[in-house]
Amino acid sequence: MIEVRTSTLENEELNRGVFANRDIAKNELIHKAPVIPYPNDEHVHIEKTRLADYAFEYGENHTAFLLGYGMMFNHSYQPNANYVINFDEHMFEFYAYTDIKADEEILINYNGFVDEQELLWFDREDEEE
Repeated sequence: MIEVRTSTLENEELNRGVFANRDIAKNELIHKAPVIPYPNDEHVHIEKTRLADYAFEYGENHTAFLLGYGMMFNHSYQPNANYVINFDEHMFEFYAYTDIKADEEILINYNGFVDEQELLWFDREDEEE
């Protein structure tokens, strides 16, 4: 259903994203990503690395890395997918927010809500330059 390919969103050497390899219907489950959670106070160490850009909030007191394709979804303020956190199973579940066509990149809103328009850290940095 999905695969990792080179994304055209950014012009970086290693820029990859998740793409549909078949049509995906609105509300269809796309992927379940298990999590590796860690306490928020440990994140100060992660912030010294590139991995900080890939971490997700995981409840009030934890941050998490997602396994599978979880950390490979790119951001959009107009996403075609969304995720919910399943704390009971320690999973992030990614669902189609709209119909997604084969070969289309699957995008989520890193703010956590599909309609949230607050600028993210990388967009705020661009504005400051």
